[in-house]
Amino acid sequence: MQNDPFSDFLHLVSARSVISGGLVAGGSWAIAIPPPDKIKFWGVVRGSCWLSFDGVVEPTLLEEGDVFLSSIPRALVMASDLAAPRVDLSEVLRHRVGATAQHGVGDDCYVIIASVDLSADYDRLFLDAIPPSIHVRAGSRQAQTLSWLMDQLVQEREYDPPGAGIASVQLAHLMFIQILRSHFDKAEPLAAGWLRAVTDKRLAPALRLMHGDPGRSWQLEELARAAAMSRAAFASYFKIVAGIAPMAYLTEWRMRLAEQALRDNSVHIGDVGRSLGYTSESAFSNAFKRVTGKSPMHFRSTMVPRPTSAKWIERINGRSAEHVPVY
Repeated sequence: MQNDPFSDFLHLVSARSVISGGLVAGGSWAIAIPPPDKIKFWGVVRGSCWLSFDGVVEPTLLEEGDVFLSSIPRALVMASDLAAPRVDLSEVLRHRVGATAQHGVGDDCYVIIASVDLSADYDRLFLDAIPPSIHVRAGSRQAQTLSWLMDQLVQEREYDPPGAGIASVQLAHLMFIQILRSHFDKAEPLAAGWLRAVTDKRLAPALRLMHGDPGRSWQLEELARAAAMSRAAFASYFKIVAGIAPMAYLTEWRMRLAEQALRDNSVHIGDVGRSLGYTSESAFSNAFKRVTGKSPMHFRSTMVPRPTSAKWIERINGRSAEHVPVY
Protein backbone atom coordinates (compact mmCIF):
# COMPACT_ATOMS: atom_id res chain seq x y z
CA MET A 1 0.00 0.00 0.00
CA GLN A 2 1.30 3.43 -0.94
CA ASN A 3 1.85 5.69 2.05
CA ASP A 4 -0.52 8.60 2.32
CA PRO A 5 0.74 12.14 3.13
CA PHE A 6 -0.33 11.91 6.77
CA SER A 7 1.62 8.65 7.22
CA ASP A 8 4.65 10.37 5.71
CA PHE A 9 4.19 13.24 8.16
CA LEU A 10 3.98 10.88 11.16
CA HIS A 11 7.15 9.19 9.95
CA LEU A 12 8.88 12.57 9.61
CA VAL A 13 8.06 13.58 13.19
CA SER A 14 8.98 10.04 14.36
CA ALA A 15 5.68 9.61 16.21
CA ARG A 16 5.91 6.48 18.37
CA SER A 17 3.34 5.45 20.95
CA VAL A 18 4.29 3.61 24.12
CA ILE A 19 2.05 2.05 26.75
CA SER A 20 2.96 3.72 30.04
CA GLY A 21 0.82 1.40 32.15
CA GLY A 22 -2.58 1.02 33.69
CA LEU A 23 -4.36 2.12 36.84
CA VAL A 24 -6.98 0.14 38.72
CA ALA A 25 -8.59 2.21 41.48
CA GLY A 26 -11.59 2.17 43.74
CA GLY A 27 -13.32 4.11 46.49
CA SER A 28 -12.50 7.76 47.08
CA TRP A 29 -9.07 8.62 45.67
CA ALA A 30 -6.99 11.36 44.04
CA ILE A 31 -3.52 11.16 42.47
CA ALA A 32 -1.28 14.19 41.86
CA ILE A 33 0.64 13.74 38.58
CA PRO A 34 3.60 15.96 37.61
CA PRO A 35 3.73 17.59 34.16
CA PRO A 36 4.45 14.86 31.57
CA ASP A 37 7.32 15.46 29.15
CA LYS A 38 5.44 13.76 26.30
CA ILE A 39 2.00 13.71 24.74
CA LYS A 40 -0.19 11.59 27.01
CA PHE A 41 -3.53 9.93 26.52
CA TRP A 42 -5.86 8.12 28.88
CA GLY A 43 -8.50 5.54 27.95
CA VAL A 44 -11.19 4.56 30.45
CA VAL A 45 -11.86 0.84 30.20
CA ARG A 46 -14.16 0.69 33.22
CA GLY A 47 -15.84 3.21 35.51
CA SER A 48 -15.07 6.93 35.41
CA CYS A 49 -12.62 9.50 36.78
CA TRP A 50 -11.85 13.21 36.77
CA LEU A 51 -8.86 14.93 35.19
CA SER A 52 -8.07 18.36 36.62
CA PHE A 53 -5.22 20.21 34.89
CA ASP A 54 -3.26 23.13 36.31
CA GLY A 55 -4.39 26.34 34.67
CA VAL A 56 -7.69 24.87 33.47
CA VAL A 57 -10.74 26.08 35.41
CA GLU A 58 -13.13 23.23 34.70
CA PRO A 59 -12.08 19.61 35.36
CA THR A 60 -12.90 16.96 32.76
CA LEU A 61 -15.01 13.93 33.57
CA LEU A 62 -13.91 10.80 31.71
CA GLU A 63 -16.54 8.12 31.52
CA GLU A 64 -16.30 4.50 30.42
CA GLY A 65 -15.21 4.36 26.78
CA ASP A 66 -13.85 7.94 26.75
CA VAL A 67 -10.31 8.72 25.61
CA PHE A 68 -8.51 11.97 26.42
CA LEU A 69 -5.25 13.31 24.94
CA SER A 70 -3.13 16.13 26.39
CA SER A 71 -0.39 17.61 24.21
CA ILE A 72 1.17 20.19 26.55
CA PRO A 73 3.07 19.64 29.82
CA ARG A 74 0.65 20.43 32.65
CA ALA A 75 0.49 19.03 36.16
CA LEU A 76 -2.83 17.33 36.83
CA VAL A 77 -4.91 15.45 39.34
CA MET A 78 -6.65 12.21 38.39
CA ALA A 79 -9.39 11.34 40.84
CA SER A 80 -12.69 9.71 41.61
CA ASP A 81 -13.28 12.60 44.02
CA LEU A 82 -11.33 15.83 43.54
CA ALA A 83 -11.86 16.64 47.25
CA ALA A 84 -10.17 13.40 48.37
CA PRO A 85 -6.66 13.55 49.92
CA ARG A 86 -4.07 13.58 47.14
CA VAL A 87 -1.33 11.00 46.82
CA ASP A 88 1.74 11.63 44.66
CA LEU A 89 2.02 9.45 41.58
CA SER A 90 5.47 8.25 42.69
CA GLU A 91 3.90 6.77 45.82
CA VAL A 92 1.27 4.93 43.78
CA LEU A 93 3.88 3.54 41.39
CA ARG A 94 6.01 2.31 44.29
CA HIS A 95 3.41 -0.39 44.93
CA ARG A 96 2.87 -1.27 41.28
CA VAL A 97 2.77 -4.92 40.25
CA GLY A 98 3.96 -5.27 36.67
CA ALA A 99 2.67 -2.45 34.46
CA THR A 100 -0.57 -1.91 36.37
CA ALA A 101 -0.83 0.18 39.53
CA GLN A 102 -3.53 -0.43 42.16
CA HIS A 103 -4.86 2.43 44.28
CA GLY A 104 -7.69 2.91 46.73
CA VAL A 105 -10.20 0.26 47.72
CA GLY A 106 -11.74 -1.91 45.01
CA ASP A 107 -11.55 -1.78 41.23
CA ASP A 108 -14.33 0.61 40.21
CA CYS A 109 -12.09 2.35 37.67
CA TYR A 110 -9.62 0.94 35.15
CA VAL A 111 -7.62 3.40 33.02
CA ILE A 112 -5.03 2.66 30.33
CA ILE A 113 -2.31 5.31 30.01
CA ALA A 114 0.02 5.79 27.03
CA SER A 115 2.52 8.36 25.82
CA VAL A 116 3.73 9.49 22.41
CA ASP A 117 7.34 10.23 21.54
CA LEU A 118 8.12 12.79 18.83
CA SER A 119 11.37 13.76 17.17
CA ALA A 120 12.86 16.76 18.95
CA ASP A 121 13.74 18.16 15.50
CA TYR A 122 10.18 18.29 14.20
CA ASP A 123 7.92 18.13 17.25
CA ARG A 124 6.85 21.77 16.84
CA LEU A 125 5.49 21.02 13.36
CA PHE A 126 3.06 18.65 15.04
CA LEU A 127 2.43 20.21 18.45
CA ASP A 128 1.73 23.68 17.08
CA ALA A 129 -1.01 22.25 14.86
CA ILE A 130 -3.07 20.36 17.44
CA PRO A 131 -5.05 21.67 20.41
CA PRO A 132 -3.85 21.31 24.03
CA SER A 133 -6.38 18.51 24.52
CA ILE A 134 -8.65 16.18 22.54
CA HIS A 135 -11.58 14.47 24.26
CA VAL A 136 -13.14 11.58 22.34
CA ARG A 137 -16.42 10.72 24.05
CA ALA A 138 -17.83 7.21 24.18
CA GLY A 139 -20.79 8.16 22.01
CA SER A 140 -18.75 9.66 19.16
CA ARG A 141 -18.21 8.08 15.72
CA GLN A 142 -14.60 7.13 16.40
CA ALA A 143 -15.31 5.73 19.88
CA GLN A 144 -16.34 2.28 18.64
CA THR A 145 -12.92 1.66 17.11
CA LEU A 146 -11.16 3.08 20.17
CA SER A 147 -13.22 0.84 22.44
CA TRP A 148 -12.21 -2.22 20.42
CA LEU A 149 -8.54 -1.20 20.57
CA MET A 150 -8.73 -0.72 24.35
CA ASP A 151 -10.34 -4.16 24.74
CA GLN A 152 -7.53 -5.71 22.71
CA LEU A 153 -4.95 -3.94 24.85
CA VAL A 154 -6.54 -5.28 28.01
CA GLN A 155 -6.44 -8.81 26.61
CA GLU A 156 -2.77 -8.47 25.64
CA ARG A 157 -1.89 -7.23 29.11
CA GLU A 158 -4.00 -9.73 31.03
CA TYR A 159 -3.21 -12.92 29.10
CA ASP A 160 0.35 -12.03 27.99
CA PRO A 161 0.35 -14.13 24.79
CA PRO A 162 3.52 -14.41 22.67
CA GLY A 163 4.28 -11.02 21.12
CA ALA A 164 2.18 -9.13 23.67
CA GLY A 165 4.80 -6.41 24.05
CA ILE A 166 4.95 -5.43 20.39
CA ALA A 167 1.20 -5.96 19.91
CA SER A 168 0.46 -3.59 22.80
CA VAL A 169 2.66 -0.88 21.33
CA GLN A 170 1.05 -1.24 17.91
CA LEU A 171 -2.43 -1.06 19.43
CA ALA A 172 -1.49 2.06 21.40
CA HIS A 173 -0.24 3.70 18.21
CA LEU A 174 -3.48 2.84 16.44
CA MET A 175 -5.33 4.47 19.34
CA PHE A 176 -3.23 7.61 18.88
CA ILE A 177 -4.04 7.75 15.15
CA GLN A 178 -7.73 7.19 15.86
CA ILE A 179 -7.73 10.05 18.39
CA LEU A 180 -6.26 12.34 15.74
CA ARG A 181 -8.81 11.17 13.17
CA SER A 182 -11.56 12.06 15.62
CA HIS A 183 -10.11 15.55 15.87
CA PHE A 184 -9.86 15.87 12.08
CA ASP A 185 -13.54 14.90 11.77
CA LYS A 186 -14.65 17.98 13.67
CA ALA A 187 -16.40 20.71 11.73
CA GLU A 188 -13.83 23.45 12.41
CA PRO A 189 -10.71 23.24 10.20
CA LEU A 190 -7.19 22.99 11.55
CA ALA A 191 -4.95 26.03 11.40
CA ALA A 192 -3.22 26.45 8.04
CA GLY A 193 0.00 24.47 7.95
CA TRP A 194 1.60 21.08 7.42
CA LEU A 195 -0.85 19.00 9.44
CA ARG A 196 -3.90 20.52 7.76
CA ALA A 197 -2.33 20.00 4.34
CA VAL A 198 -1.48 16.31 4.81
CA THR A 199 -4.97 15.53 6.14
CA ASP A 200 -6.89 17.46 3.46
CA LYS A 201 -8.79 15.08 1.16
CA ARG A 202 -8.88 17.46 -1.82
CA LEU A 203 -5.11 17.94 -1.76
CA ALA A 204 -4.30 14.29 -1.07
CA PRO A 205 -3.87 13.21 -4.75
CA ALA A 206 -1.43 16.06 -5.45
CA LEU A 207 0.48 15.52 -2.21
CA ARG A 208 0.81 11.80 -2.98
CA LEU A 209 2.52 12.75 -6.22
CA MET A 210 4.93 15.16 -4.51
CA HIS A 211 5.68 12.79 -1.63
CA GLY A 212 5.96 9.77 -3.89
CA ASP A 213 8.51 11.35 -6.25
CA PRO A 214 9.92 14.51 -4.62
CA GLY A 215 12.87 14.62 -7.01
CA ARG A 216 10.66 15.13 -10.04
CA SER A 217 10.25 18.59 -11.51
CA TRP A 218 6.53 18.81 -10.89
CA GLN A 219 4.52 21.40 -12.79
CA LEU A 220 1.61 23.22 -11.21
CA GLU A 221 -0.71 22.04 -14.00
CA GLU A 222 0.06 18.37 -13.24
CA LEU A 223 -0.63 18.76 -9.56
CA ALA A 224 -3.83 20.74 -10.18
CA ARG A 225 -5.05 18.06 -12.59
CA ALA A 226 -4.46 15.36 -9.98
CA ALA A 227 -6.59 17.34 -7.51
CA ALA A 228 -9.29 17.87 -10.16
CA MET A 229 -8.96 21.67 -10.02
CA SER A 230 -7.95 24.44 -12.33
CA ARG A 231 -4.42 25.78 -11.98
CA ALA A 232 -5.59 29.00 -10.32
CA ALA A 233 -8.09 27.30 -8.00
CA PHE A 234 -5.52 24.71 -6.92
CA ALA A 235 -2.84 27.32 -6.17
CA SER A 236 -5.30 29.42 -4.17
CA TYR A 237 -6.79 26.50 -2.24
CA PHE A 238 -3.37 25.00 -1.50
CA LYS A 239 -2.12 28.25 0.03
CA ILE A 240 -5.25 28.58 2.18
CA VAL A 241 -4.79 25.05 3.54
CA ALA A 242 -1.00 24.75 3.78
CA GLY A 243 -0.13 28.39 4.39
CA ILE A 244 2.40 28.29 1.54
CA ALA A 245 2.29 27.85 -2.25
CA PRO A 246 2.49 24.33 -3.76
CA MET A 247 6.04 24.69 -5.07
CA ALA A 248 7.20 26.15 -1.77
CA TYR A 249 5.66 23.13 -0.01
CA LEU A 250 7.51 20.78 -2.37
CA THR A 251 10.79 22.53 -1.60
CA GLU A 252 10.10 22.36 2.14
CA TRP A 253 9.31 18.64 1.89
CA ARG A 254 12.51 18.02 -0.05
CA MET A 255 14.53 19.78 2.64
CA ARG A 256 12.87 17.75 5.43
CA LEU A 257 13.89 14.58 3.56
CA ALA A 258 17.37 16.01 3.04
CA GLU A 259 17.74 16.67 6.77
CA GLN A 260 16.95 13.02 7.45
CA ALA A 261 19.47 11.81 4.89
CA LEU A 262 22.23 14.20 5.98
CA ARG A 263 22.33 12.65 9.44
CA ASP A 264 24.41 9.82 7.99
CA ASN A 265 27.93 11.10 7.41
CA SER A 266 28.64 8.27 4.95
CA VAL A 267 26.20 9.67 2.38
CA HIS A 268 27.63 12.29 0.04
CA ILE A 269 25.85 15.65 0.03
CA GLY A 270 25.73 15.62 -3.76
CA ASP A 271 23.94 12.26 -3.76
CA VAL A 272 21.29 13.66 -1.43
CA GLY A 273 20.80 16.65 -3.72
CA ARG A 274 20.57 14.54 -6.88
CA SER A 275 18.02 12.20 -5.28
CA LEU A 276 15.85 15.28 -4.68
CA GLY A 277 16.08 16.60 -8.22
CA TYR A 278 18.96 19.08 -7.96
CA THR A 279 21.40 18.96 -10.86
CA SER A 280 24.40 20.12 -8.85
CA GLU A 281 25.61 20.11 -5.27
CA SER A 282 25.77 23.89 -5.26
CA ALA A 283 22.14 24.20 -6.40
CA PHE A 284 21.07 21.84 -3.63
CA SER A 285 23.22 23.62 -1.03
CA ASN A 286 21.73 26.99 -1.96
CA ALA A 287 18.17 25.66 -1.69
CA PHE A 288 18.92 23.92 1.60
CA LYS A 289 20.43 27.05 3.14
CA ARG A 290 17.55 29.21 1.91
CA VAL A 291 15.01 26.96 3.65
CA THR A 292 16.87 25.89 6.80
CA GLY A 293 19.25 28.79 7.35
CA LYS A 294 22.27 26.44 7.33
CA SER A 295 24.42 24.89 4.66
CA PRO A 296 24.18 21.09 4.37
CA MET A 297 27.70 20.75 5.79
CA HIS A 298 26.92 23.02 8.75
CA PHE A 299 23.65 21.20 9.39
CA ARG A 300 25.41 17.84 9.32
CA SER A 301 28.08 19.00 11.76
CA THR A 302 25.47 20.07 14.33
CA MET A 303 23.28 16.96 14.13
CA VAL A 304 23.59 13.65 15.97
CA PRO A 305 24.27 11.02 13.26
CA ARG A 306 21.53 8.47 12.64
CA PRO A 307 22.23 5.56 10.26
CA THR A 308 18.92 5.84 8.42
CA SER A 309 19.71 7.89 5.36
CA ALA A 310 20.06 4.95 2.99
CA LYS A 311 16.42 4.09 3.61
CA TRP A 312 15.42 7.70 3.15
CA ILE A 313 17.21 7.92 -0.20
CA GLU A 314 15.49 4.69 -1.29
CA ARG A 315 12.16 6.25 -0.31
CA ILE A 316 13.03 9.43 -2.18
CA ASN A 317 13.84 7.44 -5.32
CA GLY A 318 10.73 5.30 -4.97
CA ARG A 319 12.64 2.02 -4.57
CA SER A 320 11.62 1.18 -1.01
CA ALA A 321 8.39 -0.70 -0.36
CA GLU A 322 8.89 -1.20 3.36
CA HIS A 323 6.16 -0.13 5.74
CA VAL A 324 6.76 2.71 8.14
CA PRO A 325 7.24 1.21 11.62
CA VAL A 326 4.86 2.37 14.30
CA TYR A 327 6.92 1.25 17.28
